[in-house]
Amino acid sequence: MKMKKFVSNLLGLCLMASVAYAQPEKPNIIVIMSDDMGYSDIGCYGGEIATPTLDSLASNGLRYTQFYNTGRCCPTRASLLTGLYAHQAGIGEMTNDGGQPGYQGDLSHNAVTMAEALKPAGYSTYMSGKWHVTKQLKPDGDKSNWPLQRGFDKFYGTIIGAGSFFDPWTLTRGDKAITPDNDEEYQPEQYYYTDAISDNAVKFINEHNAEGKKNPFFMYVAYTAAHWPMHALEKDIAKYKGKYDAGYKVIRRARYEKMKKLGLIKGWDLSPAPELWEDFPDEQKAWELRCMEVYAAMVDSMDQGIGRIVQSLKDNNQFDNTLILFFQDNGGCAENYGRKPTKNPAEGVVPMGKDELQTRMIPERSRAGYPVLSGPEVMPGPSETYIAYGKNWANVSNTPFRLYKSYNHEGGIATPLIVHWPKGIKTKNEFRDQPGHLIDIMATCVDLSGASYPENFNGHKIQAMEGQSLASSFESNTVKDRVLIWEHFENAAIRQGNWKLVKLKGHDWELYDMVKDRSELNDLAETHPEKANELEALWEKNAHRTLIYPKPVRDRKKK
Repeated sequence: MKMKKFVSNLLGLCLMASVAYAQPEKPNIIVIMSDDMGYSDIGCYGGEIATPTLDSLASNGLRYTQFYNTGRCCPTRASLLTGLYAHQAGIGEMTNDGGQPGYQGDLSHNAVTMAEALKPAGYSTYMSGKWHVTKQLKPDGDKSNWPLQRGFDKFYGTIIGAGSFFDPWTLTRGDKAITPDNDEEYQPEQYYYTDAISDNAVKFINEHNAEGKKNPFFMYVAYTAAHWPMHALEKDIAKYKGKYDAGYKVIRRARYEKMKKLGLIKGWDLSPAPELWEDFPDEQKAWELRCMEVYAAMVDSMDQGIGRIVQSLKDNNQFDNTLILFFQDNGGCAENYGRKPTKNPAEGVVPMGKDELQTRMIPERSRAGYPVLSGPEVMPGPSETYIAYGKNWANVSNTPFRLYKSYNHEGGIATPLIVHWPKGIKTKNEFRDQPGHLIDIMATCVDLSGASYPENFNGHKIQAMEGQSLASSFESNTVKDRVLIWEHFENAAIRQGNWKLVKLKGHDWELYDMVKDRSELNDLAETHPEKANELEALWEKNAHRTLIYPKPVRDRKKK
């Protein structure tokens, strides 16, 4: 009997060992996010901009057709990092303190970041790029919500959300404020922030390998491309000279037709354009064209950098077991920064010192000392300019959808999602149609890393994750019924199944059938009042649960 028990136990141990051995090793995870880009900008989602790296990742991976962000930069980053809705993460609006739990303007300590969650599971954690989830910006101030204090082992990037691509505001390595001129670890021939984000991501991968680390790594790469200002290198701008000469309408129609051929558009109409190209005077058209040429160059440069990241994975024999996810923080941006002439420009040429920090989102001067100018008299691209590409090109970026960044209509919140993982995803070049949200990225990372999502962390009670792991969708296109909600500056939305209820601040709710009319052109609120009322009640219930209420102090008198 004892011998039988011994043999049985031995067989059990052998079986356990074989099962453990058969399990795939934990994947590296790289989360890549671009800034202020529309649903149709990259090639594999309908655009004419050259994005061969992203297109290759898509053709050898998966493309999600109904994935969502939160419609604005810092709420999206807070939500992404924590797997919570932005208000639960403390940043329901921007990085200003609204005096209520959902509007602290600082990343909540009742949440853990992906880096904080994955590090106990054995992951090294790196970040390169834009942080933008804290109101504490001073290099000698409180850094409790800076990347190294929120779980990252290494960080290169900017703490704030916007600035010059040639001289970024709040440029930081680790916890130390730096300039492009005095960074001892990175001195390219020509400094350009998009390249710097890519090159430092590559640097972290190479260092991880060179240090002999056998554990997996998690990396967050947060580009500022293609956020204003329209800054790019001339070698990239030159590729797009003449590309957009036909104007808004023709480019937008071409994207629409390509999206239909790709299978991304399923019967929806093209939403109306805000303005017509032919109505612009000829003298302004050259400037408008240059804006889009520079924008395209910014996206092109980012794709080149992602290509270098991919190559570094291959060079370090890490490519096959690295999960790469690419998406965008919000839709195309209609903001008007720099589209009017500069008031009171700086005078003379006063070069900045090597150690002189940039202290402004919109610099008065370039590092070489030349005045920074804006408006239609100035062609965008160089460091001495500061110009946004405007609502008409943003409308092209968001083809076929309505509205823009900061709104909860599809033009503000719809994003591509490319998922690539050779060792873990066997299907290739397929669409996934289930609605998803960037709250799902944390859930996916925790699921695949084997991490344990904590109930308490550093003395704080941690809110439960809101998202659902995408892992089950890697081999199946099964659409799950779920509820997703949004709110930002009183623009609001809720989606349940094929129905979406959405409103603009100060306006009535609108109801749309997302299968028949994802362009949101046929409001069904009056013809289906029972559904509109049901979804409004569901939104209110979830708004209280997710800290949309209570509203900021200035809005106390409002419900």
